[in-house]
Amino acid sequence: MRITVFGAAGNVGSRVVAEALSRGHEVTAVVRDAARYPELHPAATHRTGDAENPYSIAELSTDQDLVINATRPAQGREHEHAAVAKSLLEGLAGTGVRLLIVGGAGSLTVPGTQGVLAIDDPTYVPTAWRHMAQASNDQYEAVRTADTDVDWTYVSPSAVLEPGTRTGTFRLGLDELLVDETNNSSISMEDLATALLDEAETPRHVRTRFTAGY
Repeated sequence: MRITVFGAAGNVGSRVVAEALSRGHEVTAVVRDAARYPELHPAATHRTGDAENPYSIAELSTDQDLVINATRPAQGREHEHAAVAKSLLEGLAGTGVRLLIVGGAGSLTVPGTQGVLAIDDPTYVPTAWRHMAQASNDQYEAVRTADTDVDWTYVSPSAVLEPGTRTGTFRLGLDELLVDETNNSSISMEDLATALLDEAETPRHVRTRFTAGY
């Protein structure tokens, strides 16, 4: 499979690139600034591009099977999250290239609350994270309501997403936050990358969202 990854030097993006390469896929790793090329996996093809620019997206998706977006806006630029989602859909329109978007957990519902969103429960989204969580909610809404021919999948991680180990053992869900027996919600970035590549290889959530967690 030929895969383009936007945000390839980021915490999640770099792990997605590594996971895809480990499975034998051809990966184009995209960053905004060529100065970040040394941070990219040496086995990937290194390219510069802008996920907010539909023309850049169209160019970098030519002859590809899948685009994975793992970009994350800097603090103070949270509005870019929804803008990037719209640009991705515009840039991929009519190409037949699938799209996987790494989003946030804030739009998931909290178990046992009759529909309370994680963004409204400080147990899972502390005040300090709320701006980013709202940006991710806006991102998901932009994708969910889009009139598009692009086969997209939106991936919401668990509430806590941190570097860790690749266990290969996790659960999948749809719109409800996954929690363990002590109500913790977490997944490592390595296992999230595994879940993403599982979906890339065997699509089960086309034009919908799924979540992954322990």
